Amino acid sequence: ASDNIIEIGKGAGKHGGNITYSGSYDLLLHDRSAVTTPFLKREMKLKTEVRRANDHLSLENVSVNNLKNISVDIPLGVLCTFTGVSGSGKSTLLVDVFAKQYKDKVILIDQTPLQGTTRGNCATYIGLFDIIRTLMAKENNISKELFSFNGRGACTDCKGLGFKNIDMHFMGDVRVKCETCNGKRYKDEVLKYKLNDKTIAEILDMTVSEAYSFFGNNADIKNGLETLIAVGLDYIELGQSHDTFSGGEAQRLKLAKQLQKKGNIYILDEPTSGLHFSDIDKLLILLNKIVDNGNSVLVVEHNMQLISSSDWIIDLGPEGGQNGGEIIAQGVPSDVARIKSSYTGMYLSKL
Repeated sequence: ASDNIIEIGKGAGKHGGNITYSGSYDLLLHDRSAVTTPFLKREMKLKTEVRRANDHLSLENVSVNNLKNISVDIPLGVLCTFTGVSGSGKSTLLVDVFAKQYKDKVILIDQTPLQGTTRGNCATYIGLFDIIRTLMAKENNISKELFSFNGRGACTDCKGLGFKNIDMHFMGDVRVKCETCNGKRYKDEVLKYKLNDKTIAEILDMTVSEAYSFFGNNADIKNGLETLIAVGLDYIELGQSHDTFSGGEAQRLKLAKQLQKKGNIYILDEPTSGLHFSDIDKLLILLNKIVDNGNSVLVVEHNMQLISSSDWIIDLGPEGGQNGGEIIAQGVPSDVARIKSSYTGMYLSKL
């Protein structure tokens, strides 16, 4: 429906930042170099070989917000999507009711900002930074406190932030790189110490994939990095602070932290938001792997690529707000596709 399309890439983070296509939709369909082209040509199909639930958890007579006395069995051991138009009651049913009623069984992964200070980063969040600091300290026979943003090795000018905030009074604050440490966060004396010829600042500037190669002989670090790679965050820098993550990146980072758990119910609220087709492919591989490892995955979703790949669908509606809040359809994708009163079914039938 666009008049003009501008594609930026080809990858993300350090691998992006280039204009890879600019022009009309028709020309994009014939551009072999554009990342988006093959996905526009690909035909989506309904999942036919679906898993069967190994158990279920029930909700009885739910009348919260616009939900109209709903009773429903939530299947376990499968990838289940909750669908319907905006405001139909999906998040209310799954996040506000189900997740709270079964909070001891549920891991809720939403797109709320990551908690913590601006010193928090990718490596600290999944517990790798302490291991890295310990390795640096052992290699150089000094205290690991020297390599902390809060320790005595931090730049005294920016206090280990790597930047300064300039108050613009009636406008938003402007963040400027610290001139003393040039954004590296540490004192010069700390940057004299190295691990395999890399300073702590250079290690934090590495992407996850670069760090995976660098720490090839350390199983603990590699295991942690593998979870980030699994959720598609291989392009993120280890030292990237929490406040720079998008909602989708924050959600995937939270997911990475929980990946090793088994026998749990994972709830994700619109995980495809802001993702490219190629990212959704990776996400689907991950979600299916989580289910195959003995977990349940429940997703609030609008994206047809994910919905059509589900084992089970619970569709709410028919409309939003006061005209929603009812179960319109439930079943495997091919069953929901036959329900004429379901908007989701109508679009599934086209596949």
